[in-house]
This record gives sequence, structure tokens and C-alpha cells, in this order.
Amino acid sequence: MDFVKRPRAFASQRLSQIAQSAMLCLMASAASQSLWAQSTAAAADWNGPLVLQSSSALQEQIPAAQAEQSPIYLSGDEMDGQQDTRVRVRGDARLRRAATAIRADELTYEPQTSEAQATGNVIIHSDADQYRGQQLQLNIDTYKGTFEQVKYMLGATRAHGEAERVDFLDRNRYIVYEGDYTTCQRVDSDPNWTPAWRIRAKEMTIDRVADVGVARNGALEFMGIPVFPVPYLSFPLSDARKSGFLPPTIGLDSVSGFQYSQPYYWNIAPNRDATITPTLMARRGIDLDGKFRYLEENYSGEVMGRYMPSDSLRKKDRWSAALRHRQISQTPVGAINWDASINRVGDNNYWRDFPRSSYGLADRLLPSNLNASWGQDDWTVYMRALKWQTLQDVDSIILPPYDMLPQLHASYTPWNVKGGFDFSFEMDTTSFRADSEFANLLTDGTRSYALAKLSRPMLAPQGFLTPAVELHASYYNFSSSRLTDGYKTYSRVLPTFSLDSGLVFERDTNLLGRNLQQTLEPRAFYTYTPYKNQSMLPMYDTGELDFTFASIYSPNSYVGQDRIADNNLLTLGLTSRLISADNGAELARASIAQRLRFNDQRVTAPGVEPLDKGLSDILLGGSVNWTQRWATSGVVQYDHDQRRTVRYTLNGHYKPGDFKVLSAGYRMKRDASKQVEMGWQWPISDLWQASPSSNGANRWYSVGRLNYSMQDKKLVDTIIGVEYSACCWTGRVVLERLQNSWNSSNTRILFQLELTGLSGINVGSNPLNTLRTNVPYYQEISPAVPEPSSRFNQYD
Repeated sequence: MDFVKRPRAFASQRLSQIAQSAMLCLMASAASQSLWAQSTAAAADWNGPLVLQSSSALQEQIPAAQAEQSPIYLSGDEMDGQQDTRVRVRGDARLRRAATAIRADELTYEPQTSEAQATGNVIIHSDADQYRGQQLQLNIDTYKGTFEQVKYMLGATRAHGEAERVDFLDRNRYIVYEGDYTTCQRVDSDPNWTPAWRIRAKEMTIDRVADVGVARNGALEFMGIPVFPVPYLSFPLSDARKSGFLPPTIGLDSVSGFQYSQPYYWNIAPNRDATITPTLMARRGIDLDGKFRYLEENYSGEVMGRYMPSDSLRKKDRWSAALRHRQISQTPVGAINWDASINRVGDNNYWRDFPRSSYGLADRLLPSNLNASWGQDDWTVYMRALKWQTLQDVDSIILPPYDMLPQLHASYTPWNVKGGFDFSFEMDTTSFRADSEFANLLTDGTRSYALAKLSRPMLAPQGFLTPAVELHASYYNFSSSRLTDGYKTYSRVLPTFSLDSGLVFERDTNLLGRNLQQTLEPRAFYTYTPYKNQSMLPMYDTGELDFTFASIYSPNSYVGQDRIADNNLLTLGLTSRLISADNGAELARASIAQRLRFNDQRVTAPGVEPLDKGLSDILLGGSVNWTQRWATSGVVQYDHDQRRTVRYTLNGHYKPGDFKVLSAGYRMKRDASKQVEMGWQWPISDLWQASPSSNGANRWYSVGRLNYSMQDKKLVDTIIGVEYSACCWTGRVVLERLQNSWNSSNTRILFQLELTGLSGINVGSNPLNTLRTNVPYYQEISPAVPEPSSRFNQYD
């Protein structure tokens, strides 16, 4: 049967009627199914919202098998040809099958071979992807074909480009010849628009199943300038992981000189990956760094290793290793949680020569431990083995902490105790081992203790009263006789009584036209522990608490079990707050506290002078949230006997909006240090352009932090940088100078070019890590990520 010419209006009207009928049926069916599901789940709730059920017709991608069974629809202004052999459509010609639609000035379709040819303003919509060109030849079944003079757009990422020719291999794979690729969004109003960055190549393979693009014989261009040759480049089409070379890191460091790192990422499996990074250091040699990560159903972890053969700086091999492992084991008595951490380096200078090593390997105290914990009802039991590696410096010797080999701890904390009481009980036994190089200063031994606590909180809106009693019993067994009486064992039993109380007074007030609630909260805390000589006991894991608002209300002046302070003291404090009556936000707070000691202190840490009876230093603290933008806070420790300030910390910040913050601080400790700190992140392009988008795009920023020692009259730490965020890229340049010891520092320049859709290109390591760590309130700027397109947007 021959096709005859038919007016476009008739075909369009008929298709519209069919589509409207189908849509009405679909909506009625979906609504009735949803209503049935709701009435079944909650028949009594007739006022609940209708929830439509999912349908295969609404899937973003139609399965290939389903698409092949779908009918083909043709439409246009004019049609002619044979039904079974060849059909030609002219004038707004259209072909649609499932999620694929072709539109052109003229289109020919051969039903027997499923071949389609289109010429003139050809547009293909395939799922959410779109292709525009001048001449197309395509097999509708196999999706093999050729497209000339093409502009394409990938719907998932809105990435796009142009090409001399595109060869379709199948529905999800095609080859681009003499083309480019970018995620920069086109500005249609600018006739001279060019992307800020793009990959240009003689040949690019796009594989949507593997989610990978491969460019050959091309270059990566930035601002029209080729910055990297691309003989072969594999890049992701989304945020999914893939194996391949990552962008290199090029740096200039005051210790290592010129550095070049070329990381390789290995996507071993969905739950395992590895990164291998060889680095060339001009002054030191070759460094090899590797990291392996794994994730299983019951365990996960990371393994990191670093090796530098024959470091020219130290004339020897350098290495480090780190392990993190977490695991849950199911047993007849319940789940046991395991946690292992290993940190080891090859020499004492590692922290100085590799100051930015990950996993804390730049520290001078490196712990390695194995933990196992179990909990059931009110009981918790854990066992730990801990061993330290101490990196010594001849100018600053550290007394190594004791190893715990092993520690066994059990605690009982019932939730429901009759009479409103709170009760807890814990037991612990630990074997402490000293560093062999400091055996003459440290004492090996085993310590066991039991600690019971009982309290009766009485709480009310107007205040609280909490009497409490503790009983601490401990036993020491030393490997050698270090006690003054010659015995190798020591036992101690000490009770502690405390009474904590407070009142809360409230009143409504008004200040500067704001409705406020003011509180007055006096607090009194008394504690008593009798004296027992403990000067012969080692300080295994115990240290003195700092004098703060948290510790001033504590029954013990030490953290740990080797010192129980002989306290007979009363702490008095007063706090007042201003609270917004509208939203309950705290606008201001002022606190003062002081201790009254009734007896001279006798229990102290080695080398620490005891405190006399009488009044302690005064603690004053406060904070004011002046507005949502301005906030200040400070703490002062004042010696009323000598009429002078012992130390204080003052901080403030101004944050008027996103990506805008100024912060300042001043810290003083008498006869020790005085430091002034200033940090900022601020747009410097406000002088010549309007406000940015919510993600900070299209703007220049200044960012940094300065830490100045007034006592030494020098900058201790310096971070100064400039950032720029555009529509599809972000650039950062940061100068970093950090003090890593009393008389040495490390300086480096950091640069990063972050391209949306590609990995960042870093020079001198990633400056984002420096900014996040060192700049207070820093907010990361990033290019805007366009919303993915949908195949339902393509219908017209």
C-alpha cells in the first residue's frame, strides 16, 4: 500500500487525541492503585495524602529488551513510500521508538532493515542525551550508525561537545572524531562563548555503561591554552570510581625542593581500591607511597605504606606504615567489636622531614593498639594492648608514655535503679611497661582498681541538688622495689564525697527593643577526699586537669587513677544568661567561679608545687552573640593575691554570610607565651561585581590565617591564599609556612585547579586540606553542578 500525502494537522490531532486518552487512562489507573494501597494500609485515615506507585513507564532508562519490542511512530508534514520497504517523511519529520526520538527536515526509514537516514537540522534524543547534526545514518534496532557535524550533550552530567563525526557502536557507546568535551555550561546569549576548559582530541570513546571516556591524541585546554598533552587520557563521566592515572601534583618545598607526584588509582572492586603514588623529590630522591582500602560486610580498614630508598637528606632509607582495621565478630555471647591501629616510622626525624604525613604519622608520639569490646545489657567489657613509638629530638626530649600490655576493663552501669539513684561500677587491671631507654626514670608494674559511684540527683525547674559518694580501691604490683619502704606492692582505698547544687532564677526583660529572658544561676560544689600519701606511685596514665570551668566543678584534680587529690574545698560560681524569648537562642552568657580550699594540698604530681589553703584564682568567662553575624567569647584566669592576670583567651568572629568570615584571637599565658591570631575568608571582587550565587561562583576570594608570637616577635604560622570560583572550575593558590619545631619551619606553595567533571590538578599537594585545617570557619567554594537532564524533558 502506498502512503499518500496527508496534512500535518490531521496526523498531529490524531496523535494528540491518542496521547490524551492514554494519559487519562494512566492517571486513573495509578490513582486507583494508590488509593487501594492506602486504604489497605490505613483504612481509617481518609485524609492522608495520595502516594502514587512506581511504574516501569516512568523509568529514566527503558531496558533494551523492552525498547526493541516497542512500536515505531513516524510523523511529518508529508509522507510517501511503501509500508514494508521504505518510508520517506519530509517537513518536521519525526521518528520515535521508546526513549529514542529523531527529528529532521527529511527522514527515510526502511522497516525491513530498521535503517534510518536523516538530513537537515537533525536532532536525536536518546534517553536524556541529545545530539544535533546535519546528516545521520542509524540502525534503530542495533543503534549502529554515523552522525556528521555533531553537537552532543550527556544528560546525566550535562557535559557536552562538538565533533566532526560520531560513530554509534550501540546505544551506550560511541566514538567522537575531531571533537571536544567539557562540563562548562554554554551561555547562549554570548555569541563568542567558549568553554573555560575542554578536552580536545582526534578521537574520544564515550562508554556510558563503564561510565568512562577515553581521549587519544589531544590536549587539555584551559582558557584556550593547552596545559597538558593528552596522548591518552581516561576520565570519568560521573562521580563513580574508575581505575586510571590521577592528575599529577607538582610542588616546591623548602625542605624537599621541586617535587613531582603521579598518583595512580586502582578500582580493584566495588569494595576495594588502592592508590599508588611515586614522587620525585629533587633534593632527596624517589619516594613511593601507597594506600589500600577495603570494605566487607563485617570488617573494613585501610593500609598505608611509604618507602624512600636512600634519602639524600638523611643518607638512609626512610619508611612508614599505618593500619586501620575495624571488625564485628558474632559469638554465642553477643557481638565483639575489634579495632586495630598501627602507626610506625623508620627514624626519629620522620615527623620533621615529612610534616604532612597522613594518619597522624607527623606526630612525635605514635600509638599502636588492638582493642576488643563487648556489651550486653548494663555491662561493658573491653581489652586493649597499646604500645607507643616516641620520636625524640635532642633539643626537646619527651618522657615516653607507658605501654599497656595489656589492659582489661569492665563496667556496670544499670539504667534503672530504684529510688532515683544513679549507680556505676568499674574494674580495671593494666600491665604497664616503660621504654627501655628510660628504665632508670620509669617503673614497670601492674595496677588494678575498682571504682564505685552512687549519686541521687534531685532535679526541678528551679534548681538541682546532687549528693554523690565514690569509693576507689587500687592495688599496685611493681616489677622492682621503688617504694621508700622497700616493698614491691602498694594498696590504697579512698572515699570521695561531693555535693553539687544550683538554683535557676528567671525574669522577663527587654533590651534594645528585644524581648529577652534573663537567668541568674548560682552554683555551689563541695567535695571531700581524705589524704593518703601517693608520692611514691608512678604516673602511669594520669595527668593534672587544666584549670577551666569544666574542671573547677570536678571532685578530682587529676584525670587517671594514679592520683586521688586530697580535696576539702568548696567551689562557688555564678552564671547569667540572656535568652531570646522568640526562639530560645542564647544571646549572652557571663560566668564567674572560685574555689575555697579549707586545707593545704598535699597530693601533687611530680615536680608540681602544692596549693595552699584559701582562695584559688578566679575564673571569668563570657560570650556574646551580638547579632547573627557578630560573636565574641573569652576566658580569664585572675590571681587575686598578686593582683594580676595569669592567662586569658579572647576570640571573636564576624560572619555576615556564606564565604565571608573574619576571626581574631589573643592568647596569653604569663611567663610562657603571647600570641595574636587572625583568620579570614572574604570576597575581594565585590568592588567590581555583583553578589555571587549560593555556592560562591564567579568570585575572587582572599583566605588565610596569621599567628604571631609577641614574645618571640615573629610569625609562627602563616597561611595566605587566593581562590577563584567560576561556573565549571575553581582555582586556589596558597602560601603556607608552618613551624614544625622550635627552630625550624617548612614553607611551600600550593596550587589547585579543580575542573568540574574531572579530578583536581594540584601543585604542591591539595591546598584544601591546609585551608580546612588552619583557617577558622573556612567554607569550601565549589563550582555549581548542573541538575541532570531527564528523558522526559525531551518530549515536545
